Amino acid sequence: QLVESGGGLVQPGGSLRLSCKASGSIFRINAMAWARQAPGQTRELVATITSGGNTNYADSVQGRFTISRDNAKNTVYLEMNSLKPEDTASYYCNALIMTNSGTGGYWGQGTQVTVSS
Repeated sequence: QLVESGGGLVQPGGSLRLSCKASGSIFRINAMAWARQAPGQTRELVATITSGGNTNYADSVQGRFTISRDNAKNTVYLEMNSLKPEDTASYYCNALIMTNSGTGGYWGQGTQVTVSS
């Protein structure tokens, strides 16, 4: 299970920090990621991080967002700075998780981020 938190309403130029914690019978978490989806649009991959800490970002957030993870806590974070109205969306975390049943991709339920004055 993946549970996101940290969304909310913020003014343009502001910051938010999202968290996503994985729980359950976890043997290992491989890659983790954040994606977002605005109303009427397809889900967009925002940032990814490997188990070793290598990161990648969408061009639209490069330099403003930072993804990180705490492997001891099975948690991934998304630090979002210099937020713009076009960042408004539901944000979802994703993880490739190995359990005693095998390896699969899991999504959280989403957390809403609204950037507005």
